[in-house]
Amino acid sequence: MSYGLGFNRRRFLQASGAVALGGVLAACSSGSDSAPAPAAGAPSGTHVEPRSKLSGALSILMWSHFVPAHDKWFDPWVKDWGSKVGVNVTIDHINYADLPARTQAEIQANQGHDLILHINPVPQYEPSVLDLSDVVTEANNRHGTQLDLCRKSSFNPTTKRFFAYAPAWVPDPGDYRRSLWQPVGLGNGPVSWDDLLRGSAEIKKSKNVQLGIGMSQEIDSNMAGRALLWSFGASIQDTREQVVINSPQAVTAVEYMARLYKDAMTPEVFSWNAASNNQGLASGQLSYILNSISAWRTSQEADPDVADDIFFTPALRGPADARAASHVMYNWIVPNFAKNPDAAKEFLLHYTANSVVVAWNSKLYDFPAYAKVVPGLNDWLRKDPFGAQPADKLALLEKATDWSTNVGHPGPANTAEGEVFATFVIPNMFARAARGEASPQQAVADAEAQIKPIFDKWRQRGLIGTGGS
Repeated sequence: MSYGLGFNRRRFLQASGAVALGGVLAACSSGSDSAPAPAAGAPSGTHVEPRSKLSGALSILMWSHFVPAHDKWFDPWVKDWGSKVGVNVTIDHINYADLPARTQAEIQANQGHDLILHINPVPQYEPSVLDLSDVVTEANNRHGTQLDLCRKSSFNPTTKRFFAYAPAWVPDPGDYRRSLWQPVGLGNGPVSWDDLLRGSAEIKKSKNVQLGIGMSQEIDSNMAGRALLWSFGASIQDTREQVVINSPQAVTAVEYMARLYKDAMTPEVFSWNAASNNQGLASGQLSYILNSISAWRTSQEADPDVADDIFFTPALRGPADARAASHVMYNWIVPNFAKNPDAAKEFLLHYTANSVVVAWNSKLYDFPAYAKVVPGLNDWLRKDPFGAQPADKLALLEKATDWSTNVGHPGPANTAEGEVFATFVIPNMFARAARGEASPQQAVADAEAQIKPIFDKWRQRGLIGTGGS
C-alpha cells in the first residue's frame, strides 16, 4: 500500500480535526499522552542529594514539550525531587514560541521564574542571567566532558561565561515519506541537496505533493536555512566572529532555495508555524521536511500506517559539507533576579544525572550532553523500545553528532548570533529571493546590512570577539 500517495481528503480532515481538538500535531509535532507499551521496562533513575541544604520555593518556566509524554512524567518527577530536598517546586509550561517575549518581560520587570528553559541558544540574554560555569564544572566532574556541541551552544569564549546550561539536545534529520520517494528512484531518501531538488520536483510534478522546507519566522525555518548555508560553504560568521554572510557561496545557496521553491513548493511555506511541516508530512501533503522524530512519534499513535511510511536521512550533502543544526538545543538559564539560584543549580545537576530517564520519557527525542549517563542510547536506537517499524529506524541517529553543529557555526553561539536568530534574518533572506522580491545577490547583501550592526553592537559591549587571530 502506498501510504503517501493514498492519502485522501477524508483522512486529511480527520488529521486537521485532531489538531484542532487535541493538538495531536502540535508545534514541531507532539506525541500522545498514552504511550505504546515499551518492549522493556523504563529506567529507574537516581536521586542526587544537593551539596548543601535547600529550602524555599523554586519556580520553573519551560516549553510544552513536543512529546507530551515527557511533560506528563516531568512535572510530578520534579515535584517529587523538591519534596525530598525541602523545596516547593512549581512548573509553568507555555508554547515555546511565546518564551522569548515572556523571558524578556520578566527580565525587564526584574522578577519572575528562577529557572527558564529555552530550546535554542539564547546568548542575547547573557547580561541578564547568572554565569552557570559552576554547574558545568560540577557536571563535568561527575559525568565526564560535556558534548562539544552543547558547550558551543551555551558558552561565550569572549567573556568565559556559560550564559546557559545545555544538558540535552535533539538531532535534526530529514523526515521523508518513502512511498513518495521510491517511484523517483530514491527509496532511501535524498542523500544530497541535488537529490532533494531533483526528487522533490519530480514528486511535485507527478503527484502534486510539495516539499516542506519553510521560509517563515519560526524555528524550523531558522535551522533549515542555516543547514543549507553551511552545506554550501557559507555562514553568518567565521571562526573569528567576523560577519561573512555576503559570499558567493551564500548567493549560490539562496539561488538554490529559490529554485527549490519554484520547482517543488507553494506559497504556504512563507507563513508556516513550527507545526506546519509536521502536519503536512503526516497528512501526506509533504514529501520531505527537516525536523526531529516527533512528527513520526505522533503518527505512531494517530496513524500507524503513516508512521511506517516515514523514514529519516542524515544531513544532506552540499557542495562543501553535510551539516545540520541541532533541532532543539536545551538552554536552561537562571535570571539575575532569581530568588533561589541554589535550588535551580542543584535541580540542573539532578536532571543531568537522570538523563537516561529524560531520554526514555521523551521517547528518545532528547539526547544527552553527557553520553555516559545514557549508556544504552545506541541500543535503543538500533531496537526502538517504542514500536518503530522497522525496529532500527532510528539507528542513523547514532552518528548524529558527526553531522550536527551549533547555531553560530563555525564560530560560537554568541550574543550577535542569538539576536540574528531571534529576528529571523536568515529565513527572511531566503524568502525574499524565492518570492522574487530581490535577486539572490541583493537578498544576501540586505541580510548583511542587517547583521553587521547587530555584531557591531555586541562587539562594542565586549560580548563577542574582536576578530583577532
